[in-house]
Amino acid sequence: MAAPDPQQAADPAAVKRHPALFRAIRKRQNPRLRRTDITVTDDAAVKRAVKAASLGNAMEWFDFGIYSYLAVTIGHVFFPSGNDTTQLLSSFATFAVAFLVRPLGGMFFGPMGDKVGRKKVLALTMILMAVGTFAIGLIPSHDTIGVWAAVLLIFFRMLQGFSTGGEYGGASTFIAEYAPDKRRGFFGSFLEFGTLAGYVGAAGLVTALYALLTDAQMEAWGWRIPFLVAGPLGLVGLYLRLKLDETPAFQKLEGGTAHASEAADGVEATAKGDLAKIFRQYWPTLILCICLVGAYNITDYMLLSYMPTYLSDELGYSETHGLLILLAVMVFLMAIISQVGKLSDRFGRKPLLMTGMLGFLFLSLPAFLLIRVDGILPITIGMLMLGLSLVCMLGTMSAALPALFPTNVRYGSLSVGYNLSASIFGGTTPLVITALISWTGSNLMPAYYAMAAALVGVIAVACMKETAQQPLIGSPPSVETDEEAAELVQAQSPEPKF
Repeated sequence: MAAPDPQQAADPAAVKRHPALFRAIRKRQNPRLRRTDITVTDDAAVKRAVKAASLGNAMEWFDFGIYSYLAVTIGHVFFPSGNDTTQLLSSFATFAVAFLVRPLGGMFFGPMGDKVGRKKVLALTMILMAVGTFAIGLIPSHDTIGVWAAVLLIFFRMLQGFSTGGEYGGASTFIAEYAPDKRRGFFGSFLEFGTLAGYVGAAGLVTALYALLTDAQMEAWGWRIPFLVAGPLGLVGLYLRLKLDETPAFQKLEGGTAHASEAADGVEATAKGDLAKIFRQYWPTLILCICLVGAYNITDYMLLSYMPTYLSDELGYSETHGLLILLAVMVFLMAIISQVGKLSDRFGRKPLLMTGMLGFLFLSLPAFLLIRVDGILPITIGMLMLGLSLVCMLGTMSAALPALFPTNVRYGSLSVGYNLSASIFGGTTPLVITALISWTGSNLMPAYYAMAAALVGVIAVACMKETAQQPLIGSPPSVETDEEAAELVQAQSPEPKF
């Protein structure tokens, strides 16, 4: 937190009597930046960091994507025969289980990332995610080992969820702390490019398997292939992450080579990731983070995870039909997401986030009415309406969220806030929507659910501060060139008086 202005805290009469004294106090509390305070980024290092963080995110959502796209088949393999809706609900309940332990993972890995470093924790989460996903592909079916099949599935889903608890907070922190202030939105958008790439990879692989294999083959062994692919992917991601250096901001915390001004020293003096401190001192920001992430996650999981199941289970289309349309929409979003990141750098995070939230608030119902119309064109238009609203959040959120918290508690605070919200709202989205449709009989419930989430999001965006083109809290400015650093220092110099 910034030091209070001594002029506001002191008696106005005293300020008037001793102006020189109070000017000296202000200068000591807010010293001018020195050239050595400013971080000049290494473009090659920034790109390596973005690549490694984004690949890990892609793997995470590949893992979650294959589970949701195979939800119907997994329901048949792991749960006793019976009502199709009951099997689907059981499958989505297991999907939600992974999210129930995400806050525990966030509380464990987040403070650890603030203590031992972003790089080490991101490597550990990568290993655990790969192990959990690969192991699911080896579990025998319910027909082979009975109830133990579901027990093992739930256990490894929980391992996935626990590791994911440290993934997004760490990856977004990593990119945000490497990127120059004026391009944080652009570089941050590649984290969600990784999200879409993971979903596209999952949807593409599952679509190919559904097209090439019969239903019997899919249930016998075909469903295992996407899970087994995650093992080699995890090794590649681990290799890339271990080759990275720590972020300049964390090096400062540990007394490394990065420099900060005296004003930042008080904020960055320790790397203690104290959970009690996070909840005690930053609870208003945590609540804001939870609301933003909740609105974003409900709409994200509704479109990218649940939609193929909605098209097949509720509207009667084949699994391949729904996946192909979603695949085309996601590839389009991948093509434009970095441009959305650039727009957030130019116009600000709030305008882009508000556009996305208002899009879901006003377009969800028309979009689902189109999706219910029989035909590829209306379904595609409806899903594009939702996708364009979502990409405004996807391309902006990964730069906006890390900027909410100071450097010494950023990883921990973001991991806790993000995963609490993802646990309560994100992972339960397919389960809640399926239950609401079953309870009400209306297949427009996804639209109403998204609209309610978007309304909360609109209020949250209105309450947040604009952070585009500004240094991260508790970190010195970060620029791309020595010339920019010199301009920043020069801008502080007082105008000569004649």
